Amino acid sequence: MDRSELESAMASDMRAFASASEQLGRVFAAQNELGANDFQALLRIMVADVEGKPLTVGRLGASLGMSSAAMTYLVERMIASGHIRREPDPSDRRRVILRYDDHGMQVARAFFGPLGAMTRAALADVDDADLAAAHRVFGRMTEVIRAYERSLTED
Repeated sequence: MDRSELESAMASDMRAFASASEQLGRVFAAQNELGANDFQALLRIMVADVEGKPLTVGRLGASLGMSSAAMTYLVERMIASGHIRREPDPSDRRRVILRYDDHGMQVARAFFGPLGAMTRAALADVDDADLAAAHRVFGRMTEVIRAYERSLTED
């Protein structure tokens, strides 16, 4: 394959990966009596935490395209179910950030733990240099998608 074909194949692979991930998220949501927005909220909270940029309710609502009232309802429901909790932002005690609660972490680990084991088994024969290259590619693809989204939504 030439460069153009490889880039096209990677873009196709990313779309297939995103589609499969979205479908798995729907299964998780259904098995845990969560709505689609609930799952998306949990996913965004987790990603933001891993990236060291925890979400406020406002930032989460903006990323989901939800009104303040709808976000309040979603957050209160998710707190009552034990999936998330509010806590003071350590960098600004006036702000409140959202985090996974213990119950939410247990539910996620129980569901996604086997996927992690399957992933490790599937990648066992891939050498570290190839994994590092794939990590760089995924990182750059994610940066591009986020930049494109920002360019479409900035005022």
